[in-house]
Amino acid sequence: MSSERTIPFARPWITDQDREAVLAVLESPILTHGPQCRAFEQEFSRFAGEGCHAVSVSSCMAALHLAYLAYSIGPGDEVIAPAMTHTATAHAIEWVGAKPVFVDCDAQTGNATAEAIAAAVTSRTRAIALVHFAGIPCRMDPIMEITARHRLVVIEDCAIALGARYKGTHVGLVGDAGCFSFYPAKHITTGEGGMFITRHAEVAARASRLRAFGVDRAFAERPIPGMYDVPTLGLNYRMSELQAALGCTQLARLEENLQRRRSNFSRLKQQVQALPGARVIDSTDSDAPNSPYCLSLVLDGALAKARNEIVGRLNAAGIGTSIYYPQPVPRLSYYREKYGYDGARFPNATRISDHSLALPVGPHLTAEELSYMADALRTVWKEFSE
Repeated sequence: MSSERTIPFARPWITDQDREAVLAVLESPILTHGPQCRAFEQEFSRFAGEGCHAVSVSSCMAALHLAYLAYSIGPGDEVIAPAMTHTATAHAIEWVGAKPVFVDCDAQTGNATAEAIAAAVTSRTRAIALVHFAGIPCRMDPIMEITARHRLVVIEDCAIALGARYKGTHVGLVGDAGCFSFYPAKHITTGEGGMFITRHAEVAARASRLRAFGVDRAFAERPIPGMYDVPTLGLNYRMSELQAALGCTQLARLEENLQRRRSNFSRLKQQVQALPGARVIDSTDSDAPNSPYCLSLVLDGALAKARNEIVGRLNAAGIGTSIYYPQPVPRLSYYREKYGYDGARFPNATRISDHSLALPVGPHLTAEELSYMADALRTVWKEFSE
């Protein structure tokens, strides 16, 4: 199967308004330390909801790192983390000197469960890293009961969950801190970039200082330009004015973006869920609807064994695919060599990694392209099911 057409897995939705916003910053004298970052933070807080304090940063990884620094988590501490996630979730824990303790995920949603988390708590546990897999909110109530009982910090990795809410509360605001990504493939983009959010004003202030070298006052707060003190260590995790300007215009279209994603996900799911030997990862909780990032199919039987060949056939047909995620994090070389790996501990994460493929649902897709993908899937399924 081959095709002249190309349907990318992800394509940033860039409009003339986005371009004009970036060009306006380029024509201004301020490229950093300026009003665009403050405006983006304010608009993001408004979207996320009441009580949100937002700090713009250079990436989601930066936001995650700042979260652990802001809560003084470090050597000797353990952080429970899902095996099914991007490596950045675990890297942030490693970079502060804490130890990630991996747990398996739910087979239907890809999210860590309260039961798995409770079984992993020890006297050294200080925090839980939660990941809202593919835009599906974790079941937060039972998890928050565990954290309250053990006085644990909850860091929510919301890299691919923008727009997802649990019982009406935006993800990232249920726990103690939330971290978002604006990488080009994400729900909205700033090229690179991220956002740190929290319900706690003092934590937001701490993260804001840490992202800018640990200086004691922001650029606009200095009565004498260039004069400041540095009372603590810090990093350079700032977002530029160019990125923030793009973020503002992207955020202005987010509701339409999310509506398109939900519609595309629903239409594609309806087309493919009848395929034998395949299951769509989706929310099972009416209180926590999916904010679709992609459509992930978990394959069974002969199809599972042929996953890589199926991906090749779809790619040859011009359909962009991906895998979320290619390996359980504890099976990646760094973590396997440092901590060892026992696949029996993570059967669901292993199955999703080894036997799934992800299809696009972004706002760039047309109805005709969705139908084409569904037809291509049926053709490939027939080939590998015979």
